[in-house]
Amino acid sequence: MGGVNRNSTLSQSNSIQQLARKVKKASYSLAHSSLQQRNKALLCAAEALRASMNAILSINSEEVEKTEVGEAFKDRMTLNENRLEAMAHGLEAIAMLPDPLGKEQACWTRPNGLEIRRVTVPLGVIGMIYESRPNVGADAAGICIKSGNGVILRGGSECYQTAILIHQAMQKGVQEAGLDPDIIAMAPDNNRQHVKDMLQAVGLIDVLIPRGGRSLVEFIQKEARIPVLAHAAGLCHTYIHGLADFEKSRAVLINAKMRRTGICGATETLLIDQAVARQYLPKLADDLIELGCRLVGDTMAVKIDSRIGVAKENDFATEWLDSVLSVKVVKNIYQAIQHILKYGSGHTEAILTEDKEVARYFMDHVESAVVMWNASTQFCDGGEFGFGAEIGIATGRLHARGPVGVEQLTSYRYEVIGNGQVRPV
Repeated sequence: MGGVNRNSTLSQSNSIQQLARKVKKASYSLAHSSLQQRNKALLCAAEALRASMNAILSINSEEVEKTEVGEAFKDRMTLNENRLEAMAHGLEAIAMLPDPLGKEQACWTRPNGLEIRRVTVPLGVIGMIYESRPNVGADAAGICIKSGNGVILRGGSECYQTAILIHQAMQKGVQEAGLDPDIIAMAPDNNRQHVKDMLQAVGLIDVLIPRGGRSLVEFIQKEARIPVLAHAAGLCHTYIHGLADFEKSRAVLINAKMRRTGICGATETLLIDQAVARQYLPKLADDLIELGCRLVGDTMAVKIDSRIGVAKENDFATEWLDSVLSVKVVKNIYQAIQHILKYGSGHTEAILTEDKEVARYFMDHVESAVVMWNASTQFCDGGEFGFGAEIGIATGRLHARGPVGVEQLTSYRYEVIGNGQVRPV
């Protein structure tokens, strides 16, 4: 097929529809490729990322430096050697996963002798629209390769040149495995019109996956004419119950809030039982303030610790994505759950308690996609779930919920095997 050319990103036309047609054609061959080919493509892409490390980090540094945004947003944009190696390692981890295609989910025989099987197949062509985090392009492409789906990437304008180099490395890996590099396409430039065109690509793009801020996701959900698998806001809660182990809770909360404040799995609100709030809250505030976290809280929290600012009502509905934590003192687990149901985004919630029955009640009554017991909300991640990587965290209720990996990007077909049966009149 010859070497991968940057112009292949542009296609012969700047039209998203033209690009989508190429991807759709290439995705057919990908869907019928062998597991060995798809795995080889992932391993070759990982090596191509490593080989391109200096170029990727250089252009990424330039883009981050010239972008005037807050530190948390810059952190999401920034790549370094460890993060780029994690991208490559994620592709290798995806290659180690079982084949998600051709899996028999169920099989039964009807009284007339017909054998019916339900077997997994790819979704088709995925449209991936994401903001700021350039690693999303590699994760999305890797998951789509493994699951036999073509993908059209449209990354954030802030890191467009970084995304171009990552895209080229992924295409190189695909080509070295003998697959059509058109299975991974990228919008030809950072023109916002391409997003609108993707939303209208009926019959060419099968599923849209937006990954970004609330405004982006809501816009796509409102305007799309094709199915959307939404990655919504990550307004996550950590609830410290009255029977929580303090030292365990202390370590988990620090990690859940401060490990990386700009990711969707970061805790944005602390709920704490009034039975232990006076004892625990000042010590938790010590830890968080020392790490540079600003606290805003309800009336009870402010009375307990004057370093906590008075929260506005909207603060509890805010995904901070920064070193800010909302704090509310609750009477009991019932009030904690009601708060989550009112303000939560359906992403991830955690309870810290040593009481198994209380934990079970919380997990049964909180309606979010992921619920945790005695663990940091930042574990809501495809890699941490053993998926290799993720294409997003789905917070809806149809098709997929939580981290979306290779298995979640499959559908199924029915295979009916007979021996000459005909339906009676």
